[in-house]
Amino acid sequence: MKKPLLIGITGGSGSGKTSFIQALRTAFSLEALCVISQDDYYRPREEQAVDERGVENFDRPQAIDKKAFVADIQKLIRGEGFKRPEYTFNNLTATPAMLHFEPAPIIIVEGLFIFHYKKVRPLLDLKIFLHAKENLKVIRRIKRDRIKRNYPLEDVLYRYEHHVLPAFEKYIQPYAEEADLVVNNNRSFEWGLRVVRGYLRNHLQQLNS
Repeated sequence: MKKPLLIGITGGSGSGKTSFIQALRTAFSLEALCVISQDDYYRPREEQAVDERGVENFDRPQAIDKKAFVADIQKLIRGEGFKRPEYTFNNLTATPAMLHFEPAPIIIVEGLFIFHYKKVRPLLDLKIFLHAKENLKVIRRIKRDRIKRNYPLEDVLYRYEHHVLPAFEKYIQPYAEEADLVVNNNRSFEWGLRVVRGYLRNHLQQLNS
């Protein structure tokens, strides 16, 4: 089996990574494209470090089970499928689903720290960075965490100021200069999406020719 094309997509929280990837996902079949997200590899709450106020900090590279994450990426590269329970972000009202991952010609690796992880970054053939202004990211984060993850507003704002922003500045933003493509999502990522979508379609056509 030929090595799949690995595309890494990162950006700060609220930059639009999930929406961008969902738009890509709908453009290709499950047989053509597989998405593996760092989000499904968070360690349990009881294993997370806490700050001076006793608040768990999920915005650290160590918050992720990096060993399992890398091992599963390697499985896909070798042409092996696997299953993993969905991470529900400590939302007690959500029921986690069992996620199925199957090898494909194109694999999207998504997450905050994928460029920072030394065992992940060299595996990526194409690195994409989603960019958005800080004020927009805060608003998007509030909407997402309040609605989808059932977090109180005060908690969302505290975590953004003390965990999310410092992590972005230290572990994410510095790698923007290493990205092959920076997609501006202050208003819309549509043109960036078209470029990536066209590249992937061309890649699949070359494989089938």
